[in-house]
Amino acid sequence: MGSEVGSRSYTREQRQRHREKVREDLDVLERMLTSDLFELDRPLTGLEIELNLIDDRYDPAFTNVEALEAIADPGFQTELARYNIELNVPPRPLDGDAALELEADLRASLNAADAAARTVGSRIVAVGILPTLMPEHLSGEWISANNRYAALNESIFVARGEDVHLDITGPTGERVSRYCESIAPESACTSVQLHLQVPPDRFADTWNAAQALAAPQVALAANSPFLFGARLHDETRVELFGQATDTRPVELRNQGVRPRVFFGDRWVTSIFDLFEENVRFFPALLAETSQEDPAAVFDSGTAPALAELVLHNGTVYRWNRPIYAVVDGRAHLRIENRVLPAGPTVVDVLANAAFYYGALRTLADQDRPVWTRMSFAAAEQNFAASHHRGIGTQLYWPGLGHVGVDELVLRHLLPQADEGLRRWGVSTKVRDRYLSVIEERAARGVNGATWQVAAVAAFESQGQDRPTALRHMLAAYVEHMHTNEPVHTWPVP
Repeated sequence: MGSEVGSRSYTREQRQRHREKVREDLDVLERMLTSDLFELDRPLTGLEIELNLIDDRYDPAFTNVEALEAIADPGFQTELARYNIELNVPPRPLDGDAALELEADLRASLNAADAAARTVGSRIVAVGILPTLMPEHLSGEWISANNRYAALNESIFVARGEDVHLDITGPTGERVSRYCESIAPESACTSVQLHLQVPPDRFADTWNAAQALAAPQVALAANSPFLFGARLHDETRVELFGQATDTRPVELRNQGVRPRVFFGDRWVTSIFDLFEENVRFFPALLAETSQEDPAAVFDSGTAPALAELVLHNGTVYRWNRPIYAVVDGRAHLRIENRVLPAGPTVVDVLANAAFYYGALRTLADQDRPVWTRMSFAAAEQNFAASHHRGIGTQLYWPGLGHVGVDELVLRHLLPQADEGLRRWGVSTKVRDRYLSVIEERAARGVNGATWQVAAVAAFESQGQDRPTALRHMLAAYVEHMHTNEPVHTWPVP
């Protein structure tokens, strides 16, 4: 959810000054893109994993303060709700055997954190939406004690002027339809964010490639089929996140005003296109203002923080978000890929990452890129279909027409992912380990969502009601999660 802020609400004067500073920052960013202030060395990758805390009944445990004190690792931080925490992995290179080292580090960190969390009566689970979460869990003192979260909640509801209406219907007709007086349901959406540092002249090609790739990513990795006890979309997290943070009342939606959770509406030619859209179309939610004079800092030959532009960008929830940051005095640009759910295992997470980084490199390097042969509307339709139907989706792809995810991945994208990782300098051992997981997942048609649905159906066939079946499924899920065996190998109970 980004860095902390100083206020929970803002005056009209603060909002006006913030808008002025955002525009100043945007002007300076435009000048910077032709400068030599950006870090252009070997690109680094980054990883964030949002996690849930559960109690001994597999219900959400609202104990993140106590758990984080017990974990005592600065890599773990709070998230929106008190049953959420987040693991931030320091940036690292992609080449060689780095991914194998990352897998070992992640498993060690998560195992140690889980052991520490158990001392305060909670456990850690990585899943797109916690299956046992129910509406009654999101009343009372649900929100983490950070100004940023309170300010976001306040600003979204001031902008809406009315309660949030969740309305999602699954493929079997099961439905969630309810009004919510806070953004608490957004906390159910726990994801993995993949970061890639990109030089300015490669940003547009790489972002466009990421947009085209988003649908196959979601279809392969879907892991969020249940919300409030109902069987909904394979990756319900996508629709839920959009609805729970929507600042628009019905009338503005009817006018076609853009939502803040936003796939986009066109291919881009520069990172500036995205930041300029942010400033033009989205009012500020968090109106913090710094004392920096960005033009003066830039004119001095130093990279400015552009704090207002960065803060504003953090409240426009693109599925592939542009990032500007300054580290050790050097500016750099990143793409934050936000489409993936958390879990099921560390090896599944890293297989998803390997597929993304590899296919992204090849697609961005093509002489006739995929986005020159596919309309943006087709990419957006692919994305909608993928989070509804998951690994069984039919997607449109240039030169192939409408094709199943299995065929698209196995015959086309997987070889491209292997080639892309080779270009990144990734070792054969790494490519074989993680891409074989994607290959088997696609061939068997099994991901986290299909396994969850099959497991719940199996327990219900034994006479269990839905809440009991969800608890038993989650218990089996947690047990398998700790084996680090990929989800396509998990037996159905």
